[in-house]
Amino acid sequence: MKYIASTIILAASASVLSLSAAPKANVSNFADMAPYVYPNNSARNVAEPYFLPDGQAYLRLSDDGKRVVKHDIRTGAESETVMDVTHTRQATIQRIESFTLSPDGSKLLIATGVEPIYRHSTRAAYYVYELRTRILTPLSEEHASQRSPLFSPDGRMVAFVATDNNIYLKKLDYGTEVPVTTDGSVDHTINGVPDWVYEEEFATSCSMSWAPDCMTLCYLKYNESAVPAYSFPLYEGACDPMRQYALYPGSFTYKYPVAGEPNSTVTLHSYDVDNRKTKDLALPGPSIEYIPRISYTADPSGRLMVTTLDRAQSRMELIAINPKSGVAKSVLTEQSEAWLNPATYEQLHYLANGFLVLSARTGYTHAYLYSYEGQLLKTLTSGDYDVKAYYGSDAKGNHYFQTTATGPINRVLTRVDAKGVAKHLTPANGTASAWFSPTMDYYAVTYSNSTTPPACTLYTAPADKKVRVLEDNASLAQKYASAPKPEFITVTTPDGVSMDGYIIKPVNLDPSRRYPMIITQYSGPGSQQVLDRWSVDWTQYAALHGYVVLCVDPRGTGGKGRAWETIVYKNLGHYEGIDLQGAARWAASLPYVDPARIGLTGWSYGGYQTLMTVSMPSSAFACAVAIAPVTDWRYYDTVYSERYMLTPQENAEGYRESSPINHLTDMDIPLLIMHGTADDNVHLMNTMQYVSVMQSYGKFCDMFLYPNMNHSIYGCDSRLNVYSKMLDYFDKNL
Repeated sequence: MKYIASTIILAASASVLSLSAAPKANVSNFADMAPYVYPNNSARNVAEPYFLPDGQAYLRLSDDGKRVVKHDIRTGAESETVMDVTHTRQATIQRIESFTLSPDGSKLLIATGVEPIYRHSTRAAYYVYELRTRILTPLSEEHASQRSPLFSPDGRMVAFVATDNNIYLKKLDYGTEVPVTTDGSVDHTINGVPDWVYEEEFATSCSMSWAPDCMTLCYLKYNESAVPAYSFPLYEGACDPMRQYALYPGSFTYKYPVAGEPNSTVTLHSYDVDNRKTKDLALPGPSIEYIPRISYTADPSGRLMVTTLDRAQSRMELIAINPKSGVAKSVLTEQSEAWLNPATYEQLHYLANGFLVLSARTGYTHAYLYSYEGQLLKTLTSGDYDVKAYYGSDAKGNHYFQTTATGPINRVLTRVDAKGVAKHLTPANGTASAWFSPTMDYYAVTYSNSTTPPACTLYTAPADKKVRVLEDNASLAQKYASAPKPEFITVTTPDGVSMDGYIIKPVNLDPSRRYPMIITQYSGPGSQQVLDRWSVDWTQYAALHGYVVLCVDPRGTGGKGRAWETIVYKNLGHYEGIDLQGAARWAASLPYVDPARIGLTGWSYGGYQTLMTVSMPSSAFACAVAIAPVTDWRYYDTVYSERYMLTPQENAEGYRESSPINHLTDMDIPLLIMHGTADDNVHLMNTMQYVSVMQSYGKFCDMFLYPNMNHSIYGCDSRLNVYSKMLDYFDKNL
């Protein structure tokens, strides 16, 4: 459950429900709301381009998908078409869906026929294109589709995973293909790519790493034979229909470990390119449950860095291993009384002179530089703020970060020089992110705030001289000029808890009236909804139609230090619910809010927290809408549930108290639950069991299902349908 918000997208299908007449807020129809819902509300983003090795030029795919074009970094002008699908030799394709540039800049890896596997993984038919000769050849003649292809550092080989879960090595110089593994099998053994839970919760899609000398390929093997399987039905559907299920439903089955159940057994291996032999690499330590990352270092030492976690995810050990000799050494151990900040093991950076780790050991996340022998060389940042991302360092010893140094609702680009002096390169208020050229000579900043659409601007480094504007999204400001703007506030509950929040009021608010209010939240551990950034969504549309909208970040969320965040450890839903009830009571004191007409909503963790909150005694809410909610952490995956709750065997009482199913006696307000039937993340079983127990108490709720939809409920105007249905429900009940 890597932070699930309303902007998540994945293709799916569902039929569309027309709205009934709205009695109070006058929500009209799909066309009326459509400009405020994804994808119509999206800003144009400038993704990091594929730079050529010299950092002075980059490649981009043409809008029609027919050409890969070389651009000058300073001017953006097209200087050369490096590939045109109408001018290739040997093989031909109709369209380029995506491409990867080889490390030496001599070849492109072209993807066509891309198909989703899970939320973050795909398979495709890949082709190799040589820039100099214009020769296009299939990556594999034996396997129709491939997954996670990985160039060797010299660009002469590509490792990939086929549908049989085995790794294959294509030697491009000779056009030969050899198997690296042979034991792969569906639902049993996966080589080189992660299983479902690793992909979803550790943000990884490839489990292979090449040695700098290109002579060794290291990889992880996932034995998921002991992991229980989960199945859900598939229907014909109306959008992108699956005709094979017109009369009888089909099913989708995959390995999904729920809390307390066995995970895949993960082991480390190496493959010698010369002798074509694999080797098992043993890791020290009996408590290794997860290996979320493997990576060779940036130096030529031949050292592989292996990141390991215990099952509770409170202890990380970084192990350096020589794949040739098998000698392993523990380099760094990081431990926490609660869960470790995932950035600690997901954002390790291997530099020429050591590695950089983001650690929350002081109560805030900061950057530390270590030698490859495990010696702390330098504390790069410090203070009562968090480092959110690391962008790299330049030849002068400057390090570049994204930080919250100007306040938790802001994100600034911060440069720390060789003497440790920090300078903010972007405005104090607002949200900035960046990407850099490989040589760190140029960087592009994307900046927005609550009233300014995202603008992406290119600068020189370290002079910070503006080169050109890459995208300004100027049309958005005009398009949404009449949309109400969020006001950032501090919400202090009757219990004295102060939360960051924003409020969106109806245009031309009449102070003599009392308006209905919708409180929206996500509330998941470490997440933040209240950020000074550009966002136009259903919230503005609701305010245009007579609602006051409030968003808050309760205890357990990010940006305010580890003590604020980890108070929810082993007891999810409790403090967040107290704070949301407190926010509703605070809102009820506002002269323009009707205290009898306050509703609550959220998606995913936000849906879970909605159910937990409205089930509390003496609830301040009159109505609620929960979308794709978890209803018991025993039903959710091992990595996420156990990170915050430990296992059900270790924390049985915590699991009981953290389940909305066990608090239904006090739930007595109108409730709508919406869920996709093909949600592979938060299974529909959560909603079905909640409703079943509710019925056993003689209670009922409203439920709306999206056939064949996954967790994101996206495709064929279904996102618009979700929010239209939600506002229609609030209209009728508030």
